[in-house]
Amino acid sequence: MEVPLSPLEFARRTRALYSDRPAVVDGDLRLTYGAFFARCDRWSAALQQLGVQPGDRVAYIAPNTHAQLESFYAVPQIGAVLVPVNYRLSPDEFAYIIGHSGATVVCAHADYLDAVDRIRPQIPGVRHFVALEGARGHWLDYEELVERTAPDFRPAPVDEIGLLTINYTSGTTSRPKGVMITHRNAYMNTIGTLLHVPMKMTDRYLWTLPMFHANGWTYPWTVTAVGATHVCLRKVDPVRVFELVREEAITFLCAAPTVLIGIANAPEDVRAGAPRGVQVVTAGAPPAAATIERIEGELGWPIAHVYGLTETAPFITVCEPRPEHAALSATERAVIKARQGVELLTSGDLRVVDEEGRDVPRDGQTPGEIAVRGNVVMKGYYNDPEATAVALKDGYFHSGDAAVVHPDGYVEIRDRIKDVIISGGENISSVEVEGVLLRHHAVQEAAVVGLPDTKWGEAPHAFIVLRPGAAATAEELRVFTRDNLAHFKTPHSFTFVNELPKTATGKIQKYVLRGRRSAISAQ
Repeated sequence: MEVPLSPLEFARRTRALYSDRPAVVDGDLRLTYGAFFARCDRWSAALQQLGVQPGDRVAYIAPNTHAQLESFYAVPQIGAVLVPVNYRLSPDEFAYIIGHSGATVVCAHADYLDAVDRIRPQIPGVRHFVALEGARGHWLDYEELVERTAPDFRPAPVDEIGLLTINYTSGTTSRPKGVMITHRNAYMNTIGTLLHVPMKMTDRYLWTLPMFHANGWTYPWTVTAVGATHVCLRKVDPVRVFELVREEAITFLCAAPTVLIGIANAPEDVRAGAPRGVQVVTAGAPPAAATIERIEGELGWPIAHVYGLTETAPFITVCEPRPEHAALSATERAVIKARQGVELLTSGDLRVVDEEGRDVPRDGQTPGEIAVRGNVVMKGYYNDPEATAVALKDGYFHSGDAAVVHPDGYVEIRDRIKDVIISGGENISSVEVEGVLLRHHAVQEAAVVGLPDTKWGEAPHAFIVLRPGAAATAEELRVFTRDNLAHFKTPHSFTFVNELPKTATGKIQKYVLRGRRSAISAQ
């Protein structure tokens, strides 16, 4: 007998076994799993009354709230497709994602109602606008609809290779790409996560990771699967993290390296006396070994380092601990833990290959591209067959990440093949930022690269050639960029140069720029 693999199966089990257990904490709101799933059912029914059919897309723009968490159950259980949108993007980017995905319903938190109102003329395909909080004219009230609707929705049959979510990358190209994640993808990632980084029903999970980011690394389903408790955090602040760790007896959290850095560098009086033993999962940009050593050594919070991409649902490696690591010093263990590690039991075949598709030697020196095939790999990019063909070729998903393989089989990323800047766990397209800078009247040429940053791990830095006779300051260009892009994409610093290093064919040599400007002619 076969039944479809879907994270909705975890909800079925938890409904039956853990209905009276605490499910969600969101400020003063406390929900048991019975109450939580009743709300999900009511919203499913409300969506059907609004005309949402199987296959329709429902977009959400919201921080980590109970309503956002409910979307991961209420939308797919009626056969619709969830589109969690990065709320840090600009209104124009909201419009592109909503339009490209074909969303017919947009649900937005109070903080983003104004932004959505400004782009309504650009998204004529949207039939309903729902305010998750702060409802006003021309917006449906989410809480009112949930309260007044009976939980008698019509469940849709589950196709395990059917679409569960479309997750838009935040800039691997000048336009975001919609990663199509299936029910099977998410189910397999959840199982693999629990195998390698176990949770138990007594765990209390703090939402320091945005739920929109690769479906919150599938933790909206992972936490529920074991009957643990979701504790919502709407805005990450190190002081508030420590407060909630104490007040809510937090035992588990996920964090991009920038959040780890904030935690590690919180004021001493904030860190003092913090409960030990909080399990931390980190991914995104490779975490610094010094950060790992400080959090594990000073706080006593063990770190599990995983690696993946939105396109792989997302985890494909874990830096699993081995017995021989116990004999190493704390510094040596941190160096190893900063590596991406080995494939998960459920993620599939992972290789590091050269340009001819051959496995690179396990010498810790020879670089190649990470490629993977398995049950967590996306279905493709939504409505983008060309990008799909580039990424999925020869039976593997090609990550674009350059890495080496150590003698013990551990993979370690050394660089990115594409010019993607990973800052605080967010992908930034250098081409997109350059395009904005080139719109400034004083800019003749622009090149943007990622340089090391103590807070963000990596941050965009712009090299600028001004037009003859023109003038501009770094602050002027920073403000100009912030006015035209999501703020996290704005270069943190600028260098004005007479010329950019180029190849014989006129291509900018970004590897020279990443070499900290030593070969650049500055003004």
